[in-house]
Amino acid sequence: MTSGRTTWRFANATDDEGSVEVEVANLVIAGWTGRDPQAMEAHIAELEKLGVPRPKSTPIFYRGSSSLLTQANEIQIVGNSSSGEVEPVVISNDGGLWLGVGSDHTDRKVETIGVTISKQLCAKPIANRVWRFDTVESHWDQLIVRSWVTREGQRQLYQEGSLKSMRHPKDLIRLFGGEGFALPPGTVMFCGTIAVRGEIAPADLFEMEIEDPILKRRITHSYRPTELPIAG
Repeated sequence: MTSGRTTWRFANATDDEGSVEVEVANLVIAGWTGRDPQAMEAHIAELEKLGVPRPKSTPIFYRGSSSLLTQANEIQIVGNSSSGEVEPVVISNDGGLWLGVGSDHTDRKVETIGVTISKQLCAKPIANRVWRFDTVESHWDQLIVRSWVTREGQRQLYQEGSLKSMRHPKDLIRLFGGEGFALPPGTVMFCGTIAVRGEIAPADLFEMEIEDPILKRRITHSYRPTELPIAG
């Protein structure tokens, strides 16, 4: 389960203890993680409109190269058929589990051919701050994720919802590895997303955040996709 390793540094936003280092070796992208069958069906339906086939199982776990992760504010994409989606991100190191926020940026055109392939084609932006997972574990359902897109200078809310509609990370980890399984240090798991408002579409700027209304704090990140031409 191990690929190339890269050491990532995150700011510990829980208690100002400095930085958190993670030697990332594995990237797992959990899909169709909805706890609410109706909400999950809405996300499946919006992807079906784009020609993406229904998953063989729910949830489903895709593997990606850990080299796709980036904390940059700009990513390069090929063509104009990709888009982002906000996701809570669980990160494991020797100190335990941490929670951040990221975007499972995906090529939607290639997704109609093969979801696993599409996941591998785009960088996966993540914020450079994290919280200790045990400080949010008990009130996971109250956490909120949001994203905004800017197109032709117009900014609009793209996604918003509490995580009560999504499976708890401990449940995802169990389903991924089995009873008693612990996420190995060096593993980053994207935990799924929520339905968009309107249609899935590319954007000039993608902004995302996870909010903890109980402890009054947020983690945010934004990035711009730069389109590369398709030469042939």
